[in-house]
Formats: sequence, structure tokens, C-alpha cells
Amino acid sequence: MSLPTRRGLIMGAVAAAVAGPAIAKVPPVIKLPGDVQTGEAATVMAVRTVSAAVALTFDDGPHPRLTPVLLDMLKARGMRATFYVIGDRVRRHPGLVQRMLAEGHEVGNHSWTHPVLANLGDQSVIREMDDTTRAIYSVTGKVPVTMRPPYGALTFRQRHMLYHRRKLPTILWSVDPQDWRRPGAQIVAQRMLAGVKPGAILLAHDIHSPTIQAMPAVLEGIVARGYRAVTVSELLGWPKWQTRNFVLKAS
Repeated sequence: MSLPTRRGLIMGAVAAAVAGPAIAKVPPVIKLPGDVQTGEAATVMAVRTVSAAVALTFDDGPHPRLTPVLLDMLKARGMRATFYVIGDRVRRHPGLVQRMLAEGHEVGNHSWTHPVLANLGDQSVIREMDDTTRAIYSVTGKVPVTMRPPYGALTFRQRHMLYHRRKLPTILWSVDPQDWRRPGAQIVAQRMLAGVKPGAILLAHDIHSPTIQAMPAVLEGIVARGYRAVTVSELLGWPKWQTRNFVLKAS
């Protein structure tokens, strides 16, 4: 790639001055895609079951301060969850991911840099997935068997592409308390518990303090309703993630 010339830099500065200050890009809203089809193996929003079980899922970690608090809460109650982790944070906090594995939780793929995957080409999407898979494997010896796209943003075609090329179903959710809007711990708990029913997949983020503050009420409310909190694999009827042996194949 050629270096910018002095004239180019000057003209760029003039254009910027004329256009005014840059406007920060507003992050996309977390929402379910509108093209999910019933019975589609590549995409899961909930599981049809009569079992009194739900999957607690936490995105965007691990967080060095908040994730350990959440893990302590889950361990004290003998409950399991699935953590959809960002690859770069796995690299920075490998001990927390190892702890997730040791305490019976599942680790899923949430991309390397948390981009809007729907805006990327196939090879960029594959790279985001593969880099994160390698990071998880390097610290756990296990390969993630599901993925969740940041913001829920992945097209129908992309979801099927990942399912066929990497055997990764896209796990979305049936309950979104919108904790990323920071409505407060009490409201987060109320919204999560309102969605508890057989086979529900509950979305939350272990990077927000109010979410962690909501968790005692959520966990106790799940138990009080006669439900179990299980991993995504368990909800799907698959073997426990920790018990599976994987070989990381070259791309």
C-alpha cells in the first residue's frame, strides 16, 4: 500500500474542515433477525421441550472483575450457564475461561472483535470465528460447538454458511431483558424471570454491573419456579461440552 503524499494529507485536512467534525457511529441495536424459519437447524432461538429447564447465556466477556462474581454465584447454587466470549478477551483472561470449563459451564464463540458480522464478507466472518475458536481451544482443549453473532446480526445465508462450513449453529435467544440499555438490576431480573418457560434461552451480558446485581434474584427465581439452569448443549440434548473430545482441524 502506497504512503500518503503531503498534498493528499493537506487535501484530506481541508475536506475534513469543510465537512465538519466526524460523527461517532451509533452502535447497532441488539435484536433478533427477521428471517429465522421454523425448524431451521442452523438457527436456534429456543428449544421445544417439556423439561423445566432454561439456558442462561452471557455475552461479551470474560470481564476481569464481574465474571468472577457471576461464576461465584452460579457455583454456590450448582447452576450452569453458557458464556459467549469474545476471542480477544479470551486471550487476555485465559484463567477465567479455564474456570468456566472446570465449573461445568459451556463456552461459545462470539467473534474475535465484536463486529457487525452481517456487514462482512464470508472470509472475514470465518476469520472472526476461527480466531476465537483457536483462542478457546488453546486454553481449554475444547472447541466451541455453537456461536452467537454480536447484536444478533447475521444473515440467513451467513448462518447457513457457518453451519455448513464450520458446523456452528447460531444460538440466538427467546428472552432479552435489554440489560445493555442499563434499565437497572430490578427491571433486568423482572424481565428475565417473566420469560422463564421450558426451553427458553435467556440473553444477558456479564460486562454490566447492574446485570450481575440482578443475578441473585434471577437465579433464585428460576429455582423457585421449579426450573433448572443448564448449558445450551444440555438444553439441545447434546452431550455436555466438557465431556466431548475435539480435534482442532486446520482451515
